[in-house]
Amino acid sequence: MNEHVQASAARLRRAAGGELPALALLLGSGWGALAGRLQVSAEVDYDELPAFPRLDVAGHAGVLRIGRLAGVPVSLLGGRKHAYEDGDAAAMKGAVRSLAAAGARVLVQTNAAGSLDPALPPGRLMLIADHLNIVQRTPLHGERGDARFVDMADAYCPRLRAQALAAGRAAGVPLTEGIYAWVLGPQFETPAEIRMLQRLGARAVGMSTVPETILARHAGLRVLALSMITNMGCGLSDEALSHAHTLAVAQAASADATRLLEALLPTLEP
Repeated sequence: MNEHVQASAARLRRAAGGELPALALLLGSGWGALAGRLQVSAEVDYDELPAFPRLDVAGHAGVLRIGRLAGVPVSLLGGRKHAYEDGDAAAMKGAVRSLAAAGARVLVQTNAAGSLDPALPPGRLMLIADHLNIVQRTPLHGERGDARFVDMADAYCPRLRAQALAAGRAAGVPLTEGIYAWVLGPQFETPAEIRMLQRLGARAVGMSTVPETILARHAGLRVLALSMITNMGCGLSDEALSHAHTLAVAQAASADATRLLEALLPTLEP
């Protein structure tokens, strides 16, 4: 651990009154309504955590809150920094390592994504079963030693995924598994790129999540990830794509997202 991670982990432990909760939940675009459901016991701005990034994307609050959601102790991260902002795939490295150093054992990630499957329309939720690192960048560039050769066979924990599917059924929220393709952005994909990703087997595409998953697995955290489908991929509908449209659709779908996570969190096994 570098000194920034050590300082951030110490600050988080103080805020938590000891160890950080075992569950850390990273809120992506459109998932911010969950913060209002948290019974907050402490909150820390990213600006107070030297290993954390500074955020400047709409829909990402830049605050870590500690408390209880559906009765479960969690730390709630209000947003992430994306690689498209300055080309750095390791933008969340310090944050993820600080979580692990402070006591987190499971990282639950959320994002907004475009659908590549007509059977997965806007407003639905997808459980990420695997990913395609289309960008072929790694947040582990420059690492030394054998630990950098991370086994990604079960990047998204099969046991956690089974618990998520069961929670979806119990809550009456349709949840479909699929492969998520990471593209750099910030521009949306072309119709030709969408056709390519379909042929590669992806069901959803987005601009986040994969770097944090690699970092989490390197740090020994288990990962669960959920995509909120906010649009069809370019060429699959007549919608004009924009970040504002993404946030508007996500807000409309937030009730299902909240219901799913409130059913899921009490069933997860850190």
